[in-house]
Amino acid sequence: MRGLLLTLGGILLAVLSACGPREPACPNGSDAGRFLTEEELALAMDATPSSLTSPVEVEIGSRTHLVDKVVSGPLCNDIWRGTVYVTCDARVAAWSDQEGPEFLKGCDLEVAPGTVAYVAAHYNTAYYEGCSCHTGEIGGP
Repeated sequence: MRGLLLTLGGILLAVLSACGPREPACPNGSDAGRFLTEEELALAMDATPSSLTSPVEVEIGSRTHLVDKVVSGPLCNDIWRGTVYVTCDARVAAWSDQEGPEFLKGCDLEVAPGTVAYVAAHYNTAYYEGCSCHTGEIGGP
């Protein structure tokens, strides 16, 4: 009996020791400069929303997905329809309220109903309700 308990304890210890802090969703360095400067934000807010691009295959997790738009660089004025992938190098306005990161407030981001947005910085989570938590339209992410 004692041997069984020691064995189970050892297995439990090995399993728990494998647990640790989660790796960052984006590789080190990919979020360097992720915030827009005031000048870049002003330009992004004045930009005309871009039209859809041709579908492209993107590796999300361990699967390949066909997405309608890949978003990288400054994120502010845009039109999203279908399936959208927001890369690790997407750049947003800085925010001060960690509880309500409203980095899209003042931007003209149109998200069509039924759009699915995969966000690399959120471990490739799929979002189905748009980005209203980041615009100030509703509270909390």
